[in-house]
Amino acid sequence: METTSRDVLERLFERHFRSPVARVQPLQGQLGGSGRNIIRLANVNHSAVGVLYHVHEENVAFLEFSRHFRRHGLPVPEIYAEDLTRGAYLEEDLGDTTLFEFLLKNRTGEDIAPKVVDAYRQVAAMLPRFQIEAGRDLNYKVCYPRGSFDRQSIAWDLNYFKYYFLRLAGIPFNEQALENDFNHLTKFLLSAPRDYFLYRDYQSRNVMWREGSPYFLDYQGGRKGALQYDIASLLFDAKADLPPELRQQLLDHYLDVLGDFISIERAEFMHYYYAYVYVRIMQALGAYGFRGFYERKAHFLESVPYAMKNLRWLLHRIKLPIALPALTDAFKGMLGSEKLQSLSSRGKDMVVRIFSFSFHHGQPKDESGNGGGYVFDARSLPNPGREEALQALTGKDAPVIDYLNGHDSVRQYLDAATMLVDSSVNNYLKRRFKSLMVSFGCTGGQHRSVYLAEQLAQRLRSKPGIEVAVRHLELEEMDK
Repeated sequence: METTSRDVLERLFERHFRSPVARVQPLQGQLGGSGRNIIRLANVNHSAVGVLYHVHEENVAFLEFSRHFRRHGLPVPEIYAEDLTRGAYLEEDLGDTTLFEFLLKNRTGEDIAPKVVDAYRQVAAMLPRFQIEAGRDLNYKVCYPRGSFDRQSIAWDLNYFKYYFLRLAGIPFNEQALENDFNHLTKFLLSAPRDYFLYRDYQSRNVMWREGSPYFLDYQGGRKGALQYDIASLLFDAKADLPPELRQQLLDHYLDVLGDFISIERAEFMHYYYAYVYVRIMQALGAYGFRGFYERKAHFLESVPYAMKNLRWLLHRIKLPIALPALTDAFKGMLGSEKLQSLSSRGKDMVVRIFSFSFHHGQPKDESGNGGGYVFDARSLPNPGREEALQALTGKDAPVIDYLNGHDSVRQYLDAATMLVDSSVNNYLKRRFKSLMVSFGCTGGQHRSVYLAEQLAQRLRSKPGIEVAVRHLELEEMDK
């Protein structure tokens, strides 16, 4: 990011909080597909997120929608300041944990913790408030690039899928036959009621999870559309990989809540629902293809196997009200493609299990039969438990994290442990091993070991090809 651009955000921060910026931290958001530069600006008393983006119309839509949603009491970031002539604005800092990250930290395979299911129920129940309550008096004139999810919008998404996914993945198709199916599908989609706010990207990475509540981001592409699209986005979010039974439970919960806002015939809703699921999956695949195949950003292709899994489930279990033979053949070609299957073979074929424990109660048992893996002794590190204000907290709590982050010895220890584990992960992936166990122990199993386990897990989760599962044995005993 250019220094002059950062200066704009620093001036906005200082003007709003009447105090200068002390720390600047680039955030992950700028590494995604949006093209935004996103940074955290902070000092001792204040923190905010600054955004730099060159598309004026999208910035206007985001700012106006944000203020409108807040007037309706919806949990979206407060806008602190803006300088749209320079493509800059400053918004509330909602923390670092997305719903997707909350899910990853609290699942092992298809076993998803009840607190995550409750989080998804909250997010599903919030959707009708955006779609109907706030959608009724929204200024749709600021929508960008279209005011509704209309024929043109659908054509863009379908062609995105055709040219950036099917074509670049080498999937054969008959151009005219596929175009005929696209026209048929579009006509069907547009026959659904469409006088509601369509969030457009209502998925787990655009929901922040803070203190047990969801907060929402990235609705600047919103427009008028059908109710089915957004709940399909949430439930068929590729890498979230929700089990089918949970998807159905959440869909039922959404429809129950929706019935409190409008009169809804479930049969009519379901008549269109899976067609919108398909079009959402195709839109996402187009994005994966553009970023992954065309721009050669390989991490976008990690989502493809999950989208393929969803397509396989749909083809085997769902019959649409309309026939789409050419599109169905293209889907089957995808499922049989060696190129795409090779992406699946790079999927999460190894589990890294990370434990924290107290040496007073012994080391964790390795149930995989591989002997136990790494065991790191953290008792040489500074102990937050000796600080009265931190004694009741754990290594997950911000004051403890700040305390440990403030010691060079802790950072050096974590870097060394990460380097060792990362080397083993790389080697194990090449050798197609299935399991690695890493354990951190300290005196009480509450502060240092928990902190180190969480920090290592956070670093490893960005690594393709593995699943990370974390357990804090001492904290589990305390919760009983």
